[in-house]
Amino acid sequence: MNQPSVSVVMVVCNVERFLAESIESILGQTFPDFEFIIVDYGSTDNSKSIVSRYAAKDGRIKLREIPHCGLAEARNAVSFLAQGRYIAVMDADDVSMPDRLQWESEFMEGHQEIGIVGGAIQWIDGTGKALRVDSRPTHDEEIQEVLLDHYPFCHSSLLMRRDAFVRAGGYRSAFAPAEDYDLALRMSEHCKCANLEQVVLRYRIHATQLSLQKGKLQSLCKLAARASAVSRRNGQADPLNSVREITPTLLAGLGVTEERQQRAIALDRYLWIRDMCMADESSLALDAAEEMLQSDLKYMERWLAADLRLRAAQLYWKQRRFGRSLLTGAHAFTTRPALLGRPLKRLLQQHS
Repeated sequence: MNQPSVSVVMVVCNVERFLAESIESILGQTFPDFEFIIVDYGSTDNSKSIVSRYAAKDGRIKLREIPHCGLAEARNAVSFLAQGRYIAVMDADDVSMPDRLQWESEFMEGHQEIGIVGGAIQWIDGTGKALRVDSRPTHDEEIQEVLLDHYPFCHSSLLMRRDAFVRAGGYRSAFAPAEDYDLALRMSEHCKCANLEQVVLRYRIHATQLSLQKGKLQSLCKLAARASAVSRRNGQADPLNSVREITPTLLAGLGVTEERQQRAIALDRYLWIRDMCMADESSLALDAAEEMLQSDLKYMERWLAADLRLRAAQLYWKQRRFGRSLLTGAHAFTTRPALLGRPLKRLLQQHS
């Protein structure tokens, strides 16, 4: 049997809510030459049964089961089963556009120097409602310039050359749930990167996302991935190549101060709150905002503390808690008087 050009890989663990739509978006691709490998790593819901039903109808789907493990281990398990020249990552809550594999594989065939390609994404909420389009830097020079600052890809939009993935050694388990960022940093040292201008994926924002549930750990792991990359780029040995866990103490030993750690955690949490607001998960967003505002804010940047209070004021107003909204909004202005220059409608726009 001829090997496929593309191996689409997906890991599954208790993701039944969106799984069928995600699988169908791959089976409906205009590009036909692919295998679809799905690894279940310990589901206790109906996820495995859903995959089994599709596998019984479509021979391109290969279901494998492994004992419950971490996300990075599961991603490695499925990726090292790939037989294609390319590995296409697919997450079980997202939706690929019909031409995604066609566009990405054609681009890779025409650009042999590229080892990773992603694309623009359309954010959707839990019901599939379109929220916004998120474009990414498209050229390698732009991507390399920002990689040490943030992750310029959507992981479930990626098509990777299998040999480049293998050369990098796959995912490192200690960096989960930022194992995708760490992988991209390491792969980018041996190959060029790109993003397509086209929207290739509908990326779902919802309250049960793994990356949102483990926000603090993800922030620390992103800092660790950057520190590790800086060492390699300076010609030094990777200090985290054999670690099993990323901790605040470990980061401090690498020169990542407590202040940097707390600021990174606060910024990522603020962005999570923004995303929950965009997905109309107002109650979750407000709970998180209140938790942040009740914590120690000594390392939080003034602009962030002010914006956080202003966003909380909007959420209170939406709940018709007008007094609390006005008090919180006033506190935001005293924290950062420059906010007074913004239109008042930002505070009131949620009330209609």
